[in-house]
Amino acid sequence: MRAMVLHEPKPVEERPLRLEERPSPQPAPDEVLIKVLACGVCHTDLHTVEGELALPRLPLIPGHQVVGEIALLGSSVQGHCLGERVGVAWLHLSDGKCAFCHSGHENLCLHPQFTGLQADGGYAEYLTAPADFIYPLPAGLTNPVNVAPLLCGGIIGYHSLRMAEVSPGCRLGLYGFGSSAHIAIQIAVHWKCTVYAFSRSERHRQLARELGAAWTGKPDEAPPEPMDSAIIFAPAGELVPLAMEHLERGGVCALAGIYMTPTPPLDYQKHLYWEKTLRSVANATREDGRELLQLAAEIPMTTKVETYPLELANEVLLRLKQGKVQGTAVLIP
Repeated sequence: MRAMVLHEPKPVEERPLRLEERPSPQPAPDEVLIKVLACGVCHTDLHTVEGELALPRLPLIPGHQVVGEIALLGSSVQGHCLGERVGVAWLHLSDGKCAFCHSGHENLCLHPQFTGLQADGGYAEYLTAPADFIYPLPAGLTNPVNVAPLLCGGIIGYHSLRMAEVSPGCRLGLYGFGSSAHIAIQIAVHWKCTVYAFSRSERHRQLARELGAAWTGKPDEAPPEPMDSAIIFAPAGELVPLAMEHLERGGVCALAGIYMTPTPPLDYQKHLYWEKTLRSVANATREDGRELLQLAAEIPMTTKVETYPLELANEVLLRLKQGKVQGTAVLIP
């Protein structure tokens, strides 16, 4: 099979991914082999390729927003069939034994494995995944290219809405308007929230308005009213005090990135008093994924995508780094 392989993390300007021919992986008894139809490109892939995340092994195939068809069943797999359309997300496997897994918080598992990090991901023609951690696609989600962004941007956006304690009709601020935000806003609008979108890019602000934002501005601008909830999708620590300053009393700000630049000092009276909450978002659970996909089919949700052939993965990551991707970039093997 063809795959884009990382042997050493480097800036994407140096084209660290190599196109290689590799044997197709074989599924373990509890796994399935999936023929990749589409794989979304995520900021986490960029952090992986450039070495901002600790890499547990090399070489590595990135990619964790995968839509494909089951091509082979492991010997003990039940409840799935050949040709079934499924999704693969960031959480490759949780240990199922720790206190977090037992309490329903498998996203906080002590010994997790992640797709495109511990396990080879979707920048390839095939990958394997545990059968218990794949997502059968609901009826109505038929286009692999448009579904791919839901498998990370969508799931993390949905989990972030929950962590920011977003409720129907509330005032919500979204900082950064990339893949996750352009999906999260559709859920928020469906819940009749008033959405304020912050982005340095006029193109991204325009997209936010098209998707229902009541107001858009640059990150250092003040929204028309204090926000009940805020989500920071951009990996920029300097946005934290800006968002916290504009929260309503009792408001919640969620940090949705797996990586973030240093956060400036916070002033207790200005940023934290009045029972404001600041929390990070760590991964997501399978239940988040199932609920998000069902919600996507019901709304119905749309995704804005740019498609590229697999061999252009380096160039796509560079476009992502430069803020040139509108919505989500998707690789087609």
